[in-house]
Amino acid sequence: MTGTGHASMRIETSAGSILCDPWVNPAYFASWFPFPDNSLLDWKELGDVDYLYVSHLHRDHFDAKNLKENISKKATVLLPEYPTSQLEDELRELGFTKFFKTKSNEVHELDGGLKVMIQALISPTDGPIGDSSLWIEHEGIRVLNQNDARPTDLGIFAELGHVHAHMLQFSGAIWYPMVYELPESAKTAFGKQKRDRQFDRTWRYIDDLKADHVFPIAGPPCFLDDELWQFNDIFGDEGNIFPDQGVFLEEYAKVGGTNGIVLLPGSVTELSEKEATTTHPTDLAEFFKNKKQHLEEMRERKAPIIAAEKASWRHPEIDVLGELKKRIEPLLEESIYMAQGVGGPVRFDLTDSFGTSGEVIESIVVDFPGKQVRPYADEKVRYRFKTGRALIEHLIHIDEGDWVNSLFLSCRFSAARIGQYNEFVYAFFKCLSEERLQYAEGWYDEHEKAVESEDTQLGEWTVQRRCPHLKADLSRFGIVDGNTLTCQLHGWKFDLPSGRCLTSVGHKIRAEKNA
Repeated sequence: MTGTGHASMRIETSAGSILCDPWVNPAYFASWFPFPDNSLLDWKELGDVDYLYVSHLHRDHFDAKNLKENISKKATVLLPEYPTSQLEDELRELGFTKFFKTKSNEVHELDGGLKVMIQALISPTDGPIGDSSLWIEHEGIRVLNQNDARPTDLGIFAELGHVHAHMLQFSGAIWYPMVYELPESAKTAFGKQKRDRQFDRTWRYIDDLKADHVFPIAGPPCFLDDELWQFNDIFGDEGNIFPDQGVFLEEYAKVGGTNGIVLLPGSVTELSEKEATTTHPTDLAEFFKNKKQHLEEMRERKAPIIAAEKASWRHPEIDVLGELKKRIEPLLEESIYMAQGVGGPVRFDLTDSFGTSGEVIESIVVDFPGKQVRPYADEKVRYRFKTGRALIEHLIHIDEGDWVNSLFLSCRFSAARIGQYNEFVYAFFKCLSEERLQYAEGWYDEHEKAVESEDTQLGEWTVQRRCPHLKADLSRFGIVDGNTLTCQLHGWKFDLPSGRCLTSVGHKIRAEKNA
């Protein structure tokens, strides 16, 4: 297994080679870069493989430029079973023609006895409507590349036999809480909670699978634009949600972990049933000790790339309000569950810069109850975003149907809300196409009608076994502290006496205190 950066790796067996998630170019409005830098690897050589696996469409996994320029079109794509064809469609546009369409949770045998299984997660909140994990077996060696998928249960992988290598996410991949307009002390407190939850979830997954070796992957990105530099974990901020692989090893050791292996770009691990031997292109401890210096060198090298990207975003000829009305209002008319879930207007303040600095020059409201996009009329709103008008112009120009997988993950915005987090706001803005909207509405319809009859005991409480958020098994992921239940899979909290969700709007839980 050769490390190629972030969630990417090349896995070689005598029955063929698999390249996973080959990301190298900046993503999300040139905000995210792979760390450590992997741009100096020989991607033509790495891309000469038998199989390609792209876990999902997030742009730190699906790098269209690298896929088009460097990855062999002779490779067979191992395709997850997703409800929409977008991943396959985009890969075909890049020149790929050979696809092996897997069935979720089914083992498939390829040439030479190579076995693979892809588990596809398909809720509207899984990645850009879909995320997946890849299980591989050859000659008795088993590997699970979980990347940043969050299955509710790893049991299906464990049942296939003991896993020798487990790759999984441990660091942040979100904009919360950094972009929220909060006092710094509150940001730090919320960030520390999120950082702790990330590690807790990682330890739970590791303990569930009990693999011989654990590989921290799929993060963190690094932020090289001056406006985003503060998001790098180099300032001793306990609330930073982007700890690196060196920090992972330190935290893992605190909970007794001794089997962690870091793959730098160019690191190679030889894996057998009995051991894993790893060689690195540089001294591992020394590399992370000098992280700030590496980032500063990267910032200087990548500055021209960021400048060129920014130069392409402005399209002042576009009538933003008119185009958003044309694109969004038909979707509002068709939306039932998401529109009701948002329940009010969402305001966008657009500045004359590339982010939150600069003067607000236009304010637009997406009015979910009124089913319209219109100018802001000084009314009170519960949800507000502030970003550069140029970014919205660019999204319109490229006809982007997923603002989460572009604008929000860029962190080039600020957010404010009154009350709880509302997942429906973000779910809607990742569904700005007819296909995605119809799928998400159907999923919520089916989910809302599902009757949860099975119970589990948690301390003094009898509660429904499945979390009402995404059906995680609370007998495994649920922790009760007083009258509050926390589902560790996503960190959602519930007030048990009332059943009210404390984390988001909706998602009431059924619970009863034992006599």
